[in-house]
Amino acid sequence: MSVDWIMSKRILRYITLLVVAIVAISTSVSAQEYNRQNLRGNVRTINQGGLVPIDSAAILRAKAEAAARRDSIYYNFIDSLGRMEYEAYGEAGTAVRDSLRNVIAKKVRRDSAILMRGDSITPDGRRIHLNKRGEERKPFISDSMGLSKVCLLSVPLPGFGQIYNKQYWKLGVLYPVVGASVGMFIYENKQYKPLKKQYDQYLIDYGYMRTPELDEIQTKLIKHNTLQQIYAGIAIASYLYFIGDAAVNYATNEVSQVKKATTLSTIFPGAGQIYNKSYWRVPIVIGGLASTIYTIDWNNRGYQRFKTAYSLKVDYEKDPSKYPNGAPDEFRGAYTSSFLKNLKDSYRRNRDLCIILTAGVYLLNILDAHVDAHLQDYDISDDLTMNLEPYFDCTTIGSKPVYGVNMSLKF
Repeated sequence: MSVDWIMSKRILRYITLLVVAIVAISTSVSAQEYNRQNLRGNVRTINQGGLVPIDSAAILRAKAEAAARRDSIYYNFIDSLGRMEYEAYGEAGTAVRDSLRNVIAKKVRRDSAILMRGDSITPDGRRIHLNKRGEERKPFISDSMGLSKVCLLSVPLPGFGQIYNKQYWKLGVLYPVVGASVGMFIYENKQYKPLKKQYDQYLIDYGYMRTPELDEIQTKLIKHNTLQQIYAGIAIASYLYFIGDAAVNYATNEVSQVKKATTLSTIFPGAGQIYNKSYWRVPIVIGGLASTIYTIDWNNRGYQRFKTAYSLKVDYEKDPSKYPNGAPDEFRGAYTSSFLKNLKDSYRRNRDLCIILTAGVYLLNILDAHVDAHLQDYDISDDLTMNLEPYFDCTTIGSKPVYGVNMSLKF
């Protein structure tokens, strides 16, 4: 290999290193100019739903300096160029290599490779993880969680919101009330199930004629069913109340009234309207949901009733010998199986439509609380008028009078 060829290779590598340094320096200069233009004025940022003034210039400057000083990706990149030919890189001298590294470390901010890697190092040497926006990624559970995350964690972990808000005394109310309600519901449900089976079997065996035995079974059935529904309602209401309580008493970060109202209406319909002090809307929301839920229950009971009658009727038509007393359904064979099937399908369709309607009312409740919270801060002056008055003027040419109407609007 000729001497000229070796010299040309070395010259080419020196030129490559020089180009890399120039590109890095020019990139950092343009990035700093961009930051200076964007960081002028009073910088404000959204922090967990609230506006919080911060010193963005200082924060970004500290992060950029820490990343440029600590991240080894720049050094690895420069060293990789030098390792293309060890002798050429070594002949450049330690001072040249250190100088090139220092220039890049001081001037260049984190590039796309750093962001793709998703981590950096603080000035004190602590490694931090970054999200897609270049911000420090916080642990899932921390002492500066947002309102939405606190409420979401309170769903699988009842009482988490009270612990986060440091209102520990409320746990002494939450767990006994919810625990006792759930326990009583389980007890009443165990009493209800065998009575329900006994009641259904009695109707199949003896029909729907009123007898003292049937009345006794039905009375016990209604009693235990009512009690289990009451206990279930108390448990659910207490559970939702304490989730809403965690949202109301949340004070870690500044949260807008709109977000709190929307969150409360999501947790419990009507709570957002109460938070907005629009009390007259609460009966509309609760009444609408109660009506749709009642129609769901009514249609579901009708569906279950005719579903049972249809099943018994079909079974009787297949093998009448199994029922010596005649058709076992409650109508005693008065209706055909096709008629019972049509009734069953009709009740099922109405039940499904009512479920969709209930979901629509629930979403409208959230939307209403959200919009109403926005309008709470909407300032409308009392002086909102439109004035009409006659207008008279003279033109500069010929001094002819001009007549008209002048309209003025005041906002």
